[in-house]
Amino acid sequence: MFKYDSISELVKAAEAAHEKISTLVLKDHAESMEKTELEVYEKMEVDYMVMRGSVEEGLKKDLKSMSGLTGGEGYLMNDYALNSDPLCGRFISKAMARALAVAGCNAAMGRIVAAPTAGSCGILPGCLISMCDDRGFDEKDVVMSMFTAGAFGIVIANRASIAGATGGCQAECGSASAMAAAALTELMGGTPKQCAAACAIAISSQLGLVCDPVAGLVEIPCIKRNASGLIIAFSSTDMALAGVAPKIPADECLDAMREVGDALPCALKETAGGGLATTPTGKKLQEQVFGNNIV
Repeated sequence: MFKYDSISELVKAAEAAHEKISTLVLKDHAESMEKTELEVYEKMEVDYMVMRGSVEEGLKKDLKSMSGLTGGEGYLMNDYALNSDPLCGRFISKAMARALAVAGCNAAMGRIVAAPTAGSCGILPGCLISMCDDRGFDEKDVVMSMFTAGAFGIVIANRASIAGATGGCQAECGSASAMAAAALTELMGGTPKQCAAACAIAISSQLGLVCDPVAGLVEIPCIKRNASGLIIAFSSTDMALAGVAPKIPADECLDAMREVGDALPCALKETAGGGLATTPTGKKLQEQVFGNNIV
């Protein structure tokens, strides 16, 4: 059984077995949970279908968050992707729409899969559902890639953090991007070592990203950061597959992320005490939602 305390452990095990990381992780989880591999796979398949439902809900035109601050971002982006000539291309723009949709669904108190957190819930489904629907990847392969994403997420949680309250947004959207990049790399036929490289690139690209939710709500800028995190996941995957080396190994990137998170002041770790939350407009939006009450 894996300890899930290093990415290098996962890579070495997969290389030794000449198998994908997802295959090994599925076997490991089945053994540890005393279930069949099919039972564990079917549970992950349910999570995937919940992600699909979140996309559908989040793409609705009239979706609004409980606070009224956000809503409709997924619809607007999807409409733009379908009816304009997006600078990022239709595939990426539709993927961004899905990421925004899931994050919007979360803000509207809808059902989502924390992947790894509610604040970063749109990145993984935005990437994977797009690979299935727009690039024709088999759903079973997509679901299997979620085991790789999950394994990388466990290592990140154990070695660094996945919570904005302890590590800033680098620990939420940064972790989600890294998980998605590893899954995408495996889907694209990349090696376990390339999965690790994609993870490292994604983490290093978001070191220091603060958690500064306006009015203390997981809406501004969180929803839009899901779209930018998705793009980082795709770009990290392409760089890894192209052979662009991260130079700093994934595990060392995670150690650096933990160090940076520890160094961030409390004002920038989910307390709404700094960053965008304390801008003049940020304060006005807080008053709009809560009046003069302190969040």
